[in-house]
Amino acid sequence: MITTKDYQLILKKYWGYDDFRGIQREIIESIGSGHDTLGLMPTGGGKSITFQVPALAQAGTCIVITPLIALMKDQVENLRRRNISAAAIYSGLTHEEILITLENCIFGGTKLLYVSPERLGSELFQTKLRHMKVSFITVDEAHCISQWGYDFRPSYLEIAKIRKFLPNVPILALTATATPTVVDDIQDKLKPSTAQRAEGFNVYKMSFERKNLAYVVRRATDKRQELIHILESMKGSAIVYARSRRRTKEIAELLNEAGISATFYHAGLDTVVKDERQIKWQKDETRVMVATNAFGMGIDKPDVRLVVHVDCPDSVEAYFQEAGRAGRDGQKAYAVLLYNDADKRKLEKRINDTFPEKDYIKQVYEHLAYFYQVGVGSAYNYTFEFNIDKFCHAFHHFPIQVDSALKILNRAGYIEYTEEQDNQARVMFTISRNQLYQLESTTANEEKVITALLRNYGGLFTDYNYIDESFLASQVQLQPQQLYMILKALSQRHILHFIPQKKTPYIRYTQRREDKEHIRLMPDIYEERKQQFTNRIYAMIDYATSDHVCRSRQLLRYFGEENEHDCHQCDVCLSHRAEGMVSESRFNNATEQILKLLDDHQPHAITELRDIQLPTDKLDAALEYLLKEEFICQEDGLLSKL
Repeated sequence: MITTKDYQLILKKYWGYDDFRGIQREIIESIGSGHDTLGLMPTGGGKSITFQVPALAQAGTCIVITPLIALMKDQVENLRRRNISAAAIYSGLTHEEILITLENCIFGGTKLLYVSPERLGSELFQTKLRHMKVSFITVDEAHCISQWGYDFRPSYLEIAKIRKFLPNVPILALTATATPTVVDDIQDKLKPSTAQRAEGFNVYKMSFERKNLAYVVRRATDKRQELIHILESMKGSAIVYARSRRRTKEIAELLNEAGISATFYHAGLDTVVKDERQIKWQKDETRVMVATNAFGMGIDKPDVRLVVHVDCPDSVEAYFQEAGRAGRDGQKAYAVLLYNDADKRKLEKRINDTFPEKDYIKQVYEHLAYFYQVGVGSAYNYTFEFNIDKFCHAFHHFPIQVDSALKILNRAGYIEYTEEQDNQARVMFTISRNQLYQLESTTANEEKVITALLRNYGGLFTDYNYIDESFLASQVQLQPQQLYMILKALSQRHILHFIPQKKTPYIRYTQRREDKEHIRLMPDIYEERKQQFTNRIYAMIDYATSDHVCRSRQLLRYFGEENEHDCHQCDVCLSHRAEGMVSESRFNNATEQILKLLDDHQPHAITELRDIQLPTDKLDAALEYLLKEEFICQEDGLLSKL
């Protein structure tokens, strides 16, 4: 029987802490006792401790499912530095490397194995899993399994399937962003298939309140100048989030021109470039990281003093998670959203961009068949490379709507749409080892590349081998483009065959091609999801435009957490304090009289408020507050108490 003391000794030995914080101990004891467990912890709440400690205490391997390769690598590296046996499986590893990693788990050589949700469906993984002693399964970013969540990923549904192979193995689901609806859906999607585990989940929730984090919404016509002003007014490390890759570069250049040290980061950058920029930022050699939402998850930098959003996210969940990367050290930090009227128009446009009309979706499906010359009733299980620019040019579509239509068709089960699958570069020598050693006309850089290939990769004379161009370039101290040109030159001289890396989307027909008139998009695929998306958009707009209720209280209320006190540090609270009033206390008398009027729980005409002898501005403010906080409701000009 593992005791709390045992867990504390592990924590002290490997992490140096004397005791757990928040709800860490409750979660650890629950999963350690074999119970399915759901933990809700804010960003910076110490989620990783809740599965790493019990994994070390138990026999077998803990399977950790996480969506980001960068997060896997970061955590595995940190664990190994603590002399904890951990490994990860991700795209880019050779078949042999994956096999060795899985075999090590079977033989008990690995305590934590990190995998992507997509990996769960592979035949090799499932075969090896049957022979593995698994202590428990951890599902990080568990909100991704919910179709009502802001970041739903179909691959997460594979998690429930592997429970069939491991019927008695408990699951620990962790998330930092989940509404009450999503919390229920996570449990439903991960529910066990066996009677032995019919007791359901133990749910532990830590308050999402961040007392050291001041939330600010700044209305700004000129966001760029406002951003410079904010960064010049505040010290310390910062993250600036922008919506597009192009904007990250433009804003970073703007900041550098203003004398503020900045760089940019997005998913399209080379791996080595991303790593270099991240390291410089973490070491404070660069002050500001301007990034898309591809940056931040799992990044262990506790002293970020400021997170600024120059573009409005399309959900409160996304905003809360990204803003929460500030002040993880517990010291005062700021999360600033720059907002203007154009943001509302852009957010509303995203609704139609993300959910185009059904007839349009059916038209995209039909044009896809024309594109590949696929007849009705054929193409089942056929896979095609998909060039979205070429497709849009041929049929006069816009890429954003096409991408959305294909995702909906994917969810409806007509196709499988894989976005930008990263196919790594491959190399095979076309001459023998002896012939290679006899070459005389190679340059010094070519010699370095050949030597690095032979040193880092095996079997190159018998078969193609995947190579990491970024890693190889760093090994030979060349720029990635230089390495690419050398490999191309060696290929042209028939010394080796080089297949360059490319990011290619794929389309696979998961059923025979239908006539477009027979395409059915059911409510749970289209109408219900569109409504959920619309609700999230308007919840974000409400947050950005409301200036009567404390920002922290607005965010907590969205996640189902009632808070009786204001934060006294957000822009709303400070504005009220400047007026000599604190939050709703400035119109307490008005709220009391409105509630008194409605105490009979009968509908009252809104015009009856005129009978209350108070200034109109206070009545208006009190009315808006009571409606937003859902103390009362308004319908057809009538007010009622809830």
